[in-house]
Amino acid sequence: MAFVMPAISLVAVPGRRQAMIEAAQEMEARGFAGIYVPSIFSNMALCHALAWTTRTIPFGTAIAPIYASTVGEFAQAAAFLHEVSGGRFRFGIGVSHAPAHVRMGITPGKPLADTRAFVERWRKQEGMGALPPLLIAALRQKMVALAGELGEGVLFANACLSHMPVSLAALPAAKRADNAFLAGNMIPTCISDDIEAAKAVNRRTLTSYCFLPNYRNYWKEAGYVEEMAAIEQAVAEGRRDDVPRLMSDRWLDDTTLFGPAGRVRDRIEVWRAAGVGTLIVVPSSAAGNQLVAIREVFAAFAP
Repeated sequence: MAFVMPAISLVAVPGRRQAMIEAAQEMEARGFAGIYVPSIFSNMALCHALAWTTRTIPFGTAIAPIYASTVGEFAQAAAFLHEVSGGRFRFGIGVSHAPAHVRMGITPGKPLADTRAFVERWRKQEGMGALPPLLIAALRQKMVALAGELGEGVLFANACLSHMPVSLAALPAAKRADNAFLAGNMIPTCISDDIEAAKAVNRRTLTSYCFLPNYRNYWKEAGYVEEMAAIEQAVAEGRRDDVPRLMSDRWLDDTTLFGPAGRVRDRIEVWRAAGVGTLIVVPSSAAGNQLVAIREVFAAFAP
């Protein structure tokens, strides 16, 4: 079976926005499966640029926090992107996490109830044209089930490979069998022949997530109770600098991609066999910035 290219996460960092658009055009030319934009630095703005500067590659938000705008405004923008891109846009939504809620100045309700209410209002929007496929961010099984009930796809971030069969089992059987239903995961990725350096980069990437209770609860569910308990104790004692060393190699290998290009490609195939049809690499580099990381991904997946 031929290797299926992954999708790539792209952030329009201030000062490098034009370079990111050019990188997106090269991603399209190289045959990557899609471009997914996290919420930092206005992912909807970058998606508007992608609609006009690319021609064939699917793209979308991963994710747009449901509290960041009104349902009507989101629907208007999403319908516009869906139309002008020829149906290539996917609207990924989620509740985000506590630090983002503080930045937005909002007090969220219950994640499941808020997500259901958003989607129900979204489905009732009229007079703006067709709406794009709706992808719902999830970690634990109840939200996965909600994505299967209400969405056209489910988006994980920093999920565990070993736990993916359990997570996907929360989807209705018909959705699991439907090739049109997107099952995606944003996965921290560092490509380097220096495996220890690559692991250190991914540990830095995941450190902030380890401070979030929702992620720790998911990783406990996935079997990493000892690691999360040690991290919780370190946080409670004010030893935040100790957190990276408390991330076991076993957990890191289950949650991220790192090492030489061949190892990363092989692991992507394992993820796909576990049911993740859209693996979204989130590039970081042991040797430079985001542009360097993207170049390393290009080289790893060159024909």
